[in-house]
Amino acid sequence: MEPIHPIHITPGGSAADSLREALALAGGEEQIVDLRDDLAVGPLDDVDESPAGRAAFWRTVFGDDATIDFSLVIESDMARIAALVGSDAPVLVWHGQSAADQLMLRRIAYHLRKAPHRLFEVSLSLADLPPSSRAATRDNGATAVGMFAAQTLLFRRADAMPIAVARAAQLASEWDAVKNTPSDARAWRAGKIEYGSFAPLDAVILRRAEPQWRDVGPLIGELMVTEVGFFVTDALACWRCRELAAAGLVQLSGEPSGPASWRGLQIRAASAAGPQSSTANPTT
Repeated sequence: MEPIHPIHITPGGSAADSLREALALAGGEEQIVDLRDDLAVGPLDDVDESPAGRAAFWRTVFGDDATIDFSLVIESDMARIAALVGSDAPVLVWHGQSAADQLMLRRIAYHLRKAPHRLFEVSLSLADLPPSSRAATRDNGATAVGMFAAQTLLFRRADAMPIAVARAAQLASEWDAVKNTPSDARAWRAGKIEYGSFAPLDAVILRRAEPQWRDVGPLIGELMVTEVGFFVTDALACWRCRELAAAGLVQLSGEPSGPASWRGLQIRAASAAGPQSSTANPTT
């Protein structure tokens, strides 16, 4: 009888690319399913029933110039999960110690709650990174699968473990609770999911917006390594800057027209120029 190969689940494209390389090194052709939606941010109440809420959130984050069909991305995730449920193959979930990865694990456990014996996992942590890479990580030790090289994933593949039925049931229950708890953002701290908002990220922006103009680009880079309980992407950081400018709490030197336009913008504290519009000329 042919061995039944597992279906590998990863969060996002970069993680899938690394895992694909790892499996190729091992001479395997096992199926990889990459789920693209970052579940740590935005509403989740209808995430398993409709793409509408998630797609609307991501359109807000990316703005009017987004070239991504978010409805298609979310529908694709839903279809891939449905296909998992309809399969008989083992499901191997790769996850790190971060909100998005942990929520993905719980979502898969929820959908396979009637077949928990199919669930396996590889849990990656800071200890799996080389010492040279650990120095650049966040203070809380957060990790995501996309941070690990193919060779590391190949090595850890042998450590895949079945998820005990009781734990699978607990993970599924936690996903149900997450969906039914309204929140703008979810953090992963001390092995638990916490509910919150974008206020901690906004507070960092406000602290780092100086009285004088500064380039937005370096600020975005700083925000992406800031510990707020979830990984901050460049799109999310830009969105929060835009929202704070609209609220009159910071000033931007122009109107961003797309991702590339942020490189030419500057930002400063709104209090530096008194009650003015959210955009201004940095030469004034």
